[in-house]
Amino acid sequence: MAASATLHCLTGCAIGEVLGMVIGTALGWGNVATIVLAVTLAFIFGYALTMRGVLRAGVSFGQAVKVALAADTVSIAVMEVVDNTIMLTVPGAMEAGLASFLFWGALAFSLAVAFVVTWPINRWMIGRGLGHAVVHAYHH
Repeated sequence: MAASATLHCLTGCAIGEVLGMVIGTALGWGNVATIVLAVTLAFIFGYALTMRGVLRAGVSFGQAVKVALAADTVSIAVMEVVDNTIMLTVPGAMEAGLASFLFWGALAFSLAVAFVVTWPINRWMIGRGLGHAVVHAYHH
């Protein structure tokens, strides 16, 4: 269950992270602005994916927001710290440009490492009824 929850979280994070990095890089923004956009979008898409399933179960929008916040906040935060730290520490990755293998390779690597780091945290949380465990009450 932890691997599935982490993959679910990674999907939302990756959509937002990649979109934010692409937009910021294409517009020539600096590292801070690009990362702020990428992190913001990662949280939005991560929460949205969780809320989609919860809303399908007939839960109110307000309750779905609460479930998504409880389920995903720690996981998304860890993933974002890990992948953005890697992007900043790979020399030239943030400045490489959208046509560069360095940019895309570093981004793919950063997301893969974020998955590996976040999986045991999600496993620990699920084992205690926290994190993504709260979403499973709404799955049919």
